[in-house]
Amino acid sequence: MDDPDMTEPRQKLLAATERLIYAGGITATGMDRIVKESGVARKTIYTYYRNKDELVADALAKRDVRWMNWFIARSGKADTPAGKLLATFDALEEWFFTPDFRGCAFINAAGEIGDERDPIRAVAKRHKIKLRDYLHKLAVAYGAEDADQLAAEFLILIDGAITVALVMGRKEAAREAQQLARKLLKT
Repeated sequence: MDDPDMTEPRQKLLAATERLIYAGGITATGMDRIVKESGVARKTIYTYYRNKDELVADALAKRDVRWMNWFIARSGKADTPAGKLLATFDALEEWFFTPDFRGCAFINAAGEIGDERDPIRAVAKRHKIKLRDYLHKLAVAYGAEDADQLAAEFLILIDGAITVALVMGRKEAAREAQQLARKLLKT
């Protein structure tokens, strides 16, 4: 974790929580398992968080920062604005082929939490807004006639590719989405 003020027990707690909920889901991950995997005493956990939802929301917020930094760095390697937009799918393809790929942690979390006001859903929504904002920035640099629309379309392509890769096991979904993106860019 990149927060120098964060204590070691809290770092371990957040890392274990993120890993467990990403692998098995929020509901299936009990506090006993988090205590065991993190090595952090239950009493210590409750000095940082009032409940499991707060803990999960914070773990997802940390994942958001790390994932967005990776995604921006990976797609930002391209030389042209169009190349950067298309490189978002190269980043996805790279991610899809990692051994621990379980889809989008934020889509997964939102799917488990029914209440739109829940802090976990709020983190998921903020992540998607950040992703859309990044895509908007790329669309503006590209010179899109309607950068808002292009960013929205790319977000749908990205989330669709992630979902198809997870649900259908089609790792090539990133390439297929990239081909659709080329049509949007007319390249």
